[in-house]
Amino acid sequence: MPELLQRLDALPELIEAAVGRDPRLGYLALALAMLLENLIPPIPSELIQPLGGLLVQQGRLELLPVILAGASGTLLGAWFWYGVGRWIGEARLLALIQRHGGWLGIGAEELAASRRWFARHGLVLIFWGRLVPGVRTLISVPAGLEGMGQGPFLLATAAGSLIWVTALTFAGRALGAGYGQVIALAGPYALICQRLLLGLAMAAGLALAWRAWRRRAPAGRS
Repeated sequence: MPELLQRLDALPELIEAAVGRDPRLGYLALALAMLLENLIPPIPSELIQPLGGLLVQQGRLELLPVILAGASGTLLGAWFWYGVGRWIGEARLLALIQRHGGWLGIGAEELAASRRWFARHGLVLIFWGRLVPGVRTLISVPAGLEGMGQGPFLLATAAGSLIWVTALTFAGRALGAGYGQVIALAGPYALICQRLLLGLAMAAGLALAWRAWRRRAPAGRS
């Protein structure tokens, strides 16, 4: 794993080398790097996409193709995790809940309720989840698990990813050679978003457990 991370740290140099050979290779390298960023969470998009902004500032790449390359790689990576969720599927998830969900207070009824809730609010979750570091990668899995249609999923993912990639590209162009500072600048934002989502997840989990306990309490008293 450490050797893998060291090789991943060399991605910016590989992208610049590709640009040096041919700008078209640079766009392809950027798209592949953003694809890997979604497949392998330790790779930060805050390091890869701002480099594209730097290369735009230097006149070595064009702005729109850089944004489209980053967004397309991100979309393909998200689609992969969506496919993982679809592969796991409702049957496997339900079997897992039936086997281990009792001690969590989660059963088939709660699963059905969560699916209805996700069907109602899932697009919003997918869209905003693409803007939160640390959540962006795995937010696609529940979409696949809950059977969200590929069309709506790809649309919401593309919209959120385009905003995130565009923001990182412009940040890199503005910072120039200091594009690596984007990671430090995004740190507090990521921490706030992650804590907010964690709080919401905990609240939802507690509410789910409370509902399950209330439903079973009368039977326990009798």
